[in-house]
Amino acid sequence: MDRAAEISLAKSAAPSAIADKATILVLTRHGYETAIRGSNGFVCAVERSWMAQYEFPQFWNPHMRGPLCYNPAAVRSILPYTIRRTELVLAGRTKPEMAAAIKDGIEKHTLPPLEAGAMTYMMSRQQNLNDDAHNWVPHLMFYFPRADGANWGADLPGAPPMLNPQFQKSPEAISVIMVPVAHWSDGTPAPMMR
Repeated sequence: MDRAAEISLAKSAAPSAIADKATILVLTRHGYETAIRGSNGFVCAVERSWMAQYEFPQFWNPHMRGPLCYNPAAVRSILPYTIRRTELVLAGRTKPEMAAAIKDGIEKHTLPPLEAGAMTYMMSRQQNLNDDAHNWVPHLMFYFPRADGANWGADLPGAPPMLNPQFQKSPEAISVIMVPVAHWSDGTPAPMMR
């Protein structure tokens, strides 16, 4: 992506009260680099398709753009996985090689353990999560040690939490609970979940 466009897209992940003071990362041929140094401990970036579950049919979808804004706990314990997976992709690794490298990083403690309170904003109207979901709905994502969705009442009729299936089989061994919100990051109303 064009650098200015990627900065703008990354900042659209969270309300301006957060994104305007966040560090902004952009993807280059060498991996993620800091484009803007922030002051609030949050980091916004645009994730690509290779952050999906390894079995996802659109794992290599070049159109996927997922703006995220990580809170400080997620910066320390979730963002390193995005950076590492990206390094592996740019090095030409296959999905099995990527999974093995992530597992090795966890076992050797070169990748951090999950930190309590890790969450991200994913509220961009411009997101393109895949060819089917497009910009889906604005939501927050909360990270927990891997567990069944019933622990949070996820995926039950009328209950807002949803279990993101992408990490349920990954070497990262985390569960991601997504909670839809009523507005996009720019304050405009979002579509209702069905």
